[in-house]
Amino acid sequence: MTTLTLTVKEQCKRAHAASRYMNRLSTDQKNHALQQMAKGLRDAISIILEANQKDISNGKNNGLTNALIDRLTLTETRLEDIATAIESISHLNDPIGETLSEWTQKDGLNIKKIRVPMGVIGMIYEARPNVTADAISLAIKTSNCIVLRGSSSAYHSNKAITDTLKVAAKSAGIPEDAIQLLEDTSRESVSTFVQMKDYLNLIIPRGGAGLIQRVCESATVPTIETGVGNCHVYVDKDANLDTAHDIILNSKLHRPSVCNAAESILIHHDIASVFLPKILQSLSDQNVEIRGCETTCKLFNTAKQATSEDWATEYLGLTVSVKIISSLENAIQHIHDHGSMHTEVIVSENRTAISQFQKEIDASTVISNASSRFTDGGEFGFGAEIGISTQKLHARGPMGLPEITSYKYIVSGNGQIRT
Repeated sequence: MTTLTLTVKEQCKRAHAASRYMNRLSTDQKNHALQQMAKGLRDAISIILEANQKDISNGKNNGLTNALIDRLTLTETRLEDIATAIESISHLNDPIGETLSEWTQKDGLNIKKIRVPMGVIGMIYEARPNVTADAISLAIKTSNCIVLRGSSSAYHSNKAITDTLKVAAKSAGIPEDAIQLLEDTSRESVSTFVQMKDYLNLIIPRGGAGLIQRVCESATVPTIETGVGNCHVYVDKDANLDTAHDIILNSKLHRPSVCNAAESILIHHDIASVFLPKILQSLSDQNVEIRGCETTCKLFNTAKQATSEDWATEYLGLTVSVKIISSLENAIQHIHDHGSMHTEVIVSENRTAISQFQKEIDASTVISNASSRFTDGGEFGFGAEIGISTQKLHARGPMGLPEITSYKYIVSGNGQIRT
C-alpha cells in the first residue's frame, strides 16, 4: 500500500466541506452522474478485476476464510450486477426536497416538513467491494457525501471502484471531495474515524459482530447497527414440505457468506421424522455441516451435537444448526432467545400460524413461505442498500434512499410575531 497522503481527519474534513454544495444538485444532474458511473464501471471491468485478484491472492496468503474470500471476490457478472444496480438507482424517485407534510396554523404560519440530505455518511465495512459502489451511488442520489473505510483485505478492489466512480461522477458535476475512500486502513483508524463528529453526521458499520460492537461502543457519531444475521427458517407442522425443502436450500446455499443466509433451522416435531432426514441429506450432499439437538442427531446420525453457542452463531459458511421444536410458541421463544433481529422465516399453510409468527417475531424482516435471501435492498426495489439495520431507531431493515436522509421544517409567514 502506498504512503498515506491524507489523514482520516483531513479526508473527513474535505467531505464535510463538499457537503454544502451537494444540495445544489438537481435530480437530472444526479441521475446523469449515476448513468456515467455505471458506464465507467463497465468500461473499467478489466482494471477492477485485476485489482480484485491482488486482494484475493493476498487474502488466501493471509488465511482468510472461504466465506470472506467469497465476499471479497468480484466477477464480470457481479460487476455487471453492480452497474445495473447503479442504473436502477438513477431511475428511482429523488427523495430530496420531498414534502413529507404541510399545514397552516391558526395564525397563518405555513409549516412544511421536507426531506433533506443527511450530510456526510461514514461507512465501515469488511471485504465487500460491492458495498463501495452501493454506498457511493445511494449517497449521490440523496445529495450526501460519503467517506468509506473498507478493510485492508479489499483495499485494491475498493480503490479501483472508488477511483472509477469518482472520475465518472466528477465529469457529471459532482464535487470530487464528495466521495472519499480512507487511505488509512489500520485498526487504529477506526477509532479515529468514528469520533469525527465535527465532520460526519452518521456512521454505518457493516461486518462481523466484533466490528459492529466495537464501532457502536466507541463512536461519538450517531451510529446505525447493521448486519449480524442469525436468521432462522421455521418449518411449521402445516408446511408444504416440498416448499420448505426448496426454501431452506436456497436460504442456506444461495450465498452462505452473507448476512441474510439461514443459519438455523427449526422443525416442528410432528413432521420431523418425515421431513428432517430428507432436508438434512440434501444439505449434507452440498457439504453443509449439521449441528443438531439430541433428537436431530438420533434422526440423522451424521449430525454433530450442537452446543449452546451454536444456537446464537452466525456461521457465514457451510454450517447450520437444527432443532426440533414442540410448538409454534416454542419456535417464537427460541428465536426471541437467540435471534439477531435480522430476518426470520416461517413456512406454513396455516394462516393463523403465519399471522402469529408475523405479529410476535421481533425482527427487521419477517418472511412467510419465501427464502431469507430476499431481505435485500435490491430485492425490495430500493436499487441497492447501504446496510440492513437490526435496530429500531431511526431505520430498520434494508436501508435505501429515505433511510439516509433527514428532514427540516420550512416556516413561511407574513409578519407574524409571537405574543
